[in-house]
Amino acid sequence: MDASATLVGDIPVRTRYEHFIGGQHQAPSGGQYIEVENPSTGGRLTECARGNASDISKAVASAQQGYRAWRALKPLQRGRIMLRISHLLLDNLDSLAYLESLDTGKPLWVARADVETCARYFEYFGGAADKILGEVVPTTDTHITYSIREPYGVTGHIIPWNGPITQAGRGAAPALCAGNSVVLKPAEETSITTLELARLCIEAGMPAGVVNVVTGYGAEAGKALVDNMGVRRISFTGSVETGREVLHGVAERIIPVTVELGGKSPFIIFPDADLERAATLARKAFVFNTGQICSAGTRLLVHRSVQEKFAALLIDELKQVTIGAGTDNSAIGPVVSARQLERVCGYLDIGRQEGARLIYGGNKPSALLGTGGHFIEPALFVDVTNQMRIAREEIFGPVGVLIPFDDEEQAVAMANDNDFGLAAAVWTSDVGRAHRVAGLLEAGQVYVNDYQPVGVEAPFGGYKNSGFGREKGLAAIHDYTQLKTVIVYQGEGNPSH
Repeated sequence: MDASATLVGDIPVRTRYEHFIGGQHQAPSGGQYIEVENPSTGGRLTECARGNASDISKAVASAQQGYRAWRALKPLQRGRIMLRISHLLLDNLDSLAYLESLDTGKPLWVARADVETCARYFEYFGGAADKILGEVVPTTDTHITYSIREPYGVTGHIIPWNGPITQAGRGAAPALCAGNSVVLKPAEETSITTLELARLCIEAGMPAGVVNVVTGYGAEAGKALVDNMGVRRISFTGSVETGREVLHGVAERIIPVTVELGGKSPFIIFPDADLERAATLARKAFVFNTGQICSAGTRLLVHRSVQEKFAALLIDELKQVTIGAGTDNSAIGPVVSARQLERVCGYLDIGRQEGARLIYGGNKPSALLGTGGHFIEPALFVDVTNQMRIAREEIFGPVGVLIPFDDEEQAVAMANDNDFGLAAAVWTSDVGRAHRVAGLLEAGQVYVNDYQPVGVEAPFGGYKNSGFGREKGLAAIHDYTQLKTVIVYQGEGNPSH
């Protein structure tokens, strides 16, 4: 362990994290750092570099050089390096999961799953690097016309705090697969594992400059990344408000963007559903990761005839949720910051003021009051209408609302009566109804009798204010490539034919 690191548990954590540019750590040009807290204690964990436009310019210049080196490799070679990154992530699974848990507050078992998912992104897209195909287009006898998919060059990725390592992999892996180089800007609250990922990329044999990380605030480093003329494509995951600012920025520069924004996903339960399984998955839908997931199933639309039975089953499920520090490996940990805890508690107050009835949770756990951590119990509201703010606005905490409906038409109308459209679930034993309702729902992903069962392979993205573009699956490669058509004149040939 070097002098710049300290032991937290059994894992060395740096006392200061700098940018990662051109294959090495670099101090911020402004000489400033941001203190990073441990959400489980509220105390200082480390500090990260406060990046600015100058740092972004250095990272983009590095990425432009890295792009040329990366593009010069055969697709098979790029794929093999990405597969080595996947193996290194798994080789360092315990260490990375511990760092992710410390940084975000999420339980170790969730952090481990996130590292494994990041590894799977590099495995999946590494295997696809030499399979990006074009098409031959039939035109005339005198011409051959074909299309090819080419990388953009430098792509910029603004990563949210709720899943830093998995979100970094989700954006970087398909971009790299397509032959781009990347500049990653993680959230200032949770930068550690993104920096570690970049370091492992170099260890795997990736040319310096292909993957760069600049840490700092969104208004400084993030905006500079969007505005930098050397960046040819942007990927943003975060709030609708910030997403609008990003869209204004890319509109000025006329470059493409993928935006994955908020969600208020409906979880529709018909009377013929398996209520026990639905209750178990409903707990996962809005409690997993302490509710800090864009696609969380927070609107529980339940047929009036089974709402009381379902509510009782769900309360039994919620009673099993244990709460503790991330490294204690409970069911859920704290929310990421004091500001986020204040937001969640604010919405609990709003729900009461609107006339909803809180039938479970919503308190700060008494056993954890003295820890300084940002803990909150899962909360369940009933007597909710679809027009209440707690039913329409994204809370980003473990808060579910139960709303009754009377028939299928009403359920679909209520589900779609929202500005968001990221995910949805349908619970029924009627196969016809399942397909019919899934087809009517305005959401990018629809689950039937399950919730988020598939990770890397299925395309993911939103409708309406949840954004546009697709990540995950082969569809992501299309978003990180631009299509070129080549038309070749071959001569008139033999007129007798």
